Amino acid sequence: MASIVVKRVPSHFALLSSITRFRARSTLLLHSSGARSYTCASEPGSRTPKIYTKTGDKGFSSTFTGERRPKEDPVFEALGATDELSSAIGLAREFCIEQGHPFVEELDKIQCVLQDVGSNIATPLSSARESHIKKTKFTGQPVSELESWIDRYTEELPPLTSFILPSGGKSSAALHVARAVCRRAERRVASIVRTGEADTDVARFLNRLSDYLFTVARYAALKEGHQEKIYRRPQ
Repeated sequence: MASIVVKRVPSHFALLSSITRFRARSTLLLHSSGARSYTCASEPGSRTPKIYTKTGDKGFSSTFTGERRPKEDPVFEALGATDELSSAIGLAREFCIEQGHPFVEELDKIQCVLQDVGSNIATPLSSARESHIKKTKFTGQPVSELESWIDRYTEELPPLTSFILPSGGKSSAALHVARAVCRRAERRVASIVRTGEADTDVARFLNRLSDYLFTVARYAALKEGHQEKIYRRPQ
């Protein structure tokens, strides 16, 4: 089975784990969180970095390539949606840890890959230099791994014969929420990929990820002994 390789992402997607010395007004950390970019800058005599820089107060933010774009730009809408997706998966993961589900480590890997997805989205190819592209290129390898996971869990599930409503216990319901957020992230990314500003495998990954989340939601309900609610036409 192939394994997801977690790439080193650009500095604006990595949290700085330790800072020992700061210079006045120096930028120490740039972290993109959805449609927002954060920089930590220290004040004179302060050893604690500030999370705000006020650079986005006028409604603009920066891509990894250095462009200043409105915060409602499709790039930042897509970044915001993928950030929400990672947060939703993180919440679902907490419920799954409590139940000892075997796919918790997979959720960890997926959250790391979503950072790579964000890196690629934040690097519009129309303004990217070769160095940018090399750092943020996204390949189809994670898609293949998702497919192998989906196939493995599907073998243990009963055949799907009806529409399933989000249900099946806390783990399952939370995974269904993540699945719905994933679909929205895919819709936000679609236009960027269609115009050639992001790698096509980003859209493929999100499409397959929603299938994976649906599958493990059903798997969680099965293993926890919860019954899934089936759609019935109201009388």
